Amino acid sequence: MVSAVGSRCLLGLKFSCTGVSGPCYLQKVQTNIWNGCKPLIYTPTRAYNTYRKHFIRTFSSKYTYEDAFGLARDKPEKFWSEAADGITWFEHWTQTLDNTDTVFPKWFVGGKLNMCYNAVDRHVGDGRGDQAAVIYDSPVTGTKQVITYREVQEQVSRLAGVLVRHGVKKGDLVVIYMPMVPQAMFTMLACARIGATHSLIFGGFASKELSVRIDHAKPKLLVTASFGIEPGRRVEYIPLVEKALELSSHKPHKVLIYNRPSMEKVSMCPDLSLDWEEEMATARPHDCVSVPAHHPLYVLYTSGTTGTPKGVVRDSGGYAVMLNWTMSNVYGLAPGEVWWAASDLGWVVGHSYICYGPLLHGNTTVLYEGKPVGTPDPGAFFRVMSEHGTASMFTAPTAIRAIRQQDPQAEHGKQYPLSRLRNLFVAGERCDIETLQWAKRSFGVPVMDHWWQTESGSSITASCVGLGCSLTPPAGTAGKAVPGYNGEIPLHWHASRGTSFLCLNMALITCCEVSAFGIGAF
Repeated sequence: MVSAVGSRCLLGLKFSCTGVSGPCYLQKVQTNIWNGCKPLIYTPTRAYNTYRKHFIRTFSSKYTYEDAFGLARDKPEKFWSEAADGITWFEHWTQTLDNTDTVFPKWFVGGKLNMCYNAVDRHVGDGRGDQAAVIYDSPVTGTKQVITYREVQEQVSRLAGVLVRHGVKKGDLVVIYMPMVPQAMFTMLACARIGATHSLIFGGFASKELSVRIDHAKPKLLVTASFGIEPGRRVEYIPLVEKALELSSHKPHKVLIYNRPSMEKVSMCPDLSLDWEEEMATARPHDCVSVPAHHPLYVLYTSGTTGTPKGVVRDSGGYAVMLNWTMSNVYGLAPGEVWWAASDLGWVVGHSYICYGPLLHGNTTVLYEGKPVGTPDPGAFFRVMSEHGTASMFTAPTAIRAIRQQDPQAEHGKQYPLSRLRNLFVAGERCDIETLQWAKRSFGVPVMDHWWQTESGSSITASCVGLGCSLTPPAGTAGKAVPGYNGEIPLHWHASRGTSFLCLNMALITCCEVSAFGIGAF
């Protein structure tokens, strides 16, 4: 086994190597993955190759992939200290890595920062307040809205004032139970602004499951919305919240309700309920609060494989550094470009790459309240990318399969030119070869699988576009180990399970799992 800090052992995986010391690609084990098909090879155009060279020279890391991987492995303090220069710190750290506790190592010891400041305020201060921060595209309501960084700052600072006025302070926890609306992101950022930890739970989640999370997280305040909108129906959130509060032992002090426009206004009992619009109208903006690098930013519950839901606690400093670094080095984006992660804010992808990652890096993030099909047709993803000039996208193979099933020839998509799209990344499950081929043909760009999980917070393996990695990795693979991870293959086969173990050294992001029975290492 690997004797490394925070190593994880994972089953059902293998390494296929191109040589004794050559690059290793992670491949998920599956029988008959080829199905007699030859992999489609995407050939980058001359214009694309010119752009990549310019990007790598201008915006991305000064390292090649091989250099970055080696330095992150051999001198992690030096590598991540340099990466941390991309974040604004209120107080510089005194020690890059404290490895005294091998279970919970501490990064950027003594450093202080604020996630909201880095994601919003610093861009406004740098003269980019009029740049689009969020593009809200909601086919289920017919709404399209462009929100600038300055507008986000105004909304978030006032909402932070609302939270503080009702007793939320640094170290408290706020549960967010909302649909895919900008106000959900504003609430995440407002919590970060005042040093409160947020726990965002899928809007529409069953009352029983919501009550379990309320009892475990013990929020000072709960923020919700009047309705969620699904194709052909709406979900009433307030009855779900009321039932959850009946079932839970812990009771939040207040429930802040965002009433969606053009729909009937709802409320709860007067002693508990707060109206978003009324509160915001009289709120005073609140400044960013300085927090230590290890301060918990959020708790994100993951069902795991057995037992009660487990909350992954994410720190602030390491998370900020890693996300900002990945936007250019993994996904190949320059600040100011449009990025779309077609996920839900309730997933780790939503936390990392709808909200925090793109905003930290100064990108425009698309917030999509719709489906890959049925809102209104299989051309929805093509329309969004075409209309908003998306440079790079992140989605799940399931979404691509749904589009392909309803529109095998991508006829709906052909009406939407994708002139600015350069890359498409998939994750969340293994992407089968046929789906990968179809996506490459239909979107006309490199499509790259990469692999990560809730606990990691960002990719473990990927084709790091910004570091010059291949746009055509071997079919069925999920790229190379991202700098900061070190895959090692043990010498012994585990005969009782019929498989071997793959051990991964954990990367920069430090976090822990919390079960209903307390905190434990993972």
